[in-house]
Amino acid sequence: MLALLSGGQDSVCLVHALRELLGPDRLAALHVHHGLRPAADEDERFCRDLCEQLGVELVVERVTIPTSGNVEAGARDARYEAAERVRRRLGLEVVATGHTAGDQVETILYRLVSSPGRRALLGMRPRRERIARPLLDTTREETRAYCEEAGLAWREDESNEDRALARNRLRLDIIPALRDIHPAADRNVLATAALLAEEHEVLEQAVDEAVREAGAGGSPPSVEIARLARLPVAVRRLVLRRLAEQAAGGPVSLGADEVATLERLAGAGGSGSVPLGGGVEAVCEYGIVRFQRPVEAAPAEPGALAVPGRCRFGDWELSCEVATLASGQTELGSVDAPVFDAALLAPTLTVRGWGEGDRMRPLGLAGTKSLQDLFVDRKVPRSVRGLLPVVESAGEIAWVAGVAVSEAFKVSDRTTRTARLEARAGGRKGAGPTL
Repeated sequence: MLALLSGGQDSVCLVHALRELLGPDRLAALHVHHGLRPAADEDERFCRDLCEQLGVELVVERVTIPTSGNVEAGARDARYEAAERVRRRLGLEVVATGHTAGDQVETILYRLVSSPGRRALLGMRPRRERIARPLLDTTREETRAYCEEAGLAWREDESNEDRALARNRLRLDIIPALRDIHPAADRNVLATAALLAEEHEVLEQAVDEAVREAGAGGSPPSVEIARLARLPVAVRRLVLRRLAEQAAGGPVSLGADEVATLERLAGAGGSGSVPLGGGVEAVCEYGIVRFQRPVEAAPAEPGALAVPGRCRFGDWELSCEVATLASGQTELGSVDAPVFDAALLAPTLTVRGWGEGDRMRPLGLAGTKSLQDLFVDRKVPRSVRGLLPVVESAGEIAWVAGVAVSEAFKVSDRTTRTARLEARAGGRKGAGPTL
């Protein structure tokens, strides 16, 4: 385990307690030297002396923090980045931090006043991925008493008294005022967060079910807004937020105003986009809301797909697998993974983008149809039409990924070998942007 050691009483308590629990051979400490305080060098010397006394390996990482903007956030990000680098280098599983119950109360109150939403009240988790917070139920009074009983010294950070920092004002002014209103203010905040964390699990299960019922998901994540209409407004909002966060890969603040705009656009069959946090936007077309990072619709270079074989086309990876078909068996696949008669395909297929005037013979139709009409009929968003792989065999379109399969190469009772095509966009199998 890797323990973050600043030199303050909480982190000193953490390192000593983990050493007692795990032994020195299963523990390493990391001190991050931010260079932001005049006493930073003395903090480093203190941590070196402490770890030498305890027989614990210490790693010191020096980082440079921009002095403009949110310095606190920059220092926090630098600590976690350094912790991940060192954890990997040492081959350790978990990074432990010295966050206490007091830090939890401050975090909850800070988030409550700075970002609306239920998540603000959930606070920090005791364990999230590689990060563990063993002292999260322990008060600062208890870590101080532990250090005093064990005869451990610690460093005081003079910046903790700087009221220019929001968290310091919470700790020094706001939380004491709340205790004046009610002596159990801290405990009540923590108890509320614990209850909401339990309820959060139930809500997440409800959202999972709503996502499945609405047929939402895909790559990028999307949903037909009409399929959410029967759900309560709060569940609709949670479903849309879930999809937005899948696209962003992290938290996205999706409030009532943004949801109302999306529902109004999509419900009226209109088109438009709404920028969201996390570097994603919500795009409405044909009554469908799709969450994605803004896309530059630059055409990809054509590729060659051998039968069998693999190739790249823009963000897509296409594959072709050939198999022997049992006597009397027929298989057509789907628009996401079509199956063709391998004997009817050229030895090498061309993968390219949609071109003006492109036509094909869709499976089940007697004649040809333009891709433009197919896109409109099947409600393929305009913004992704030029990004979809069009697979061509000897000049004839065999497949438009996720949209249509050609009649010309279908499996029949004379087929002996099949060719199955698949496409993956952004690491996911299927039609991706079209569904």
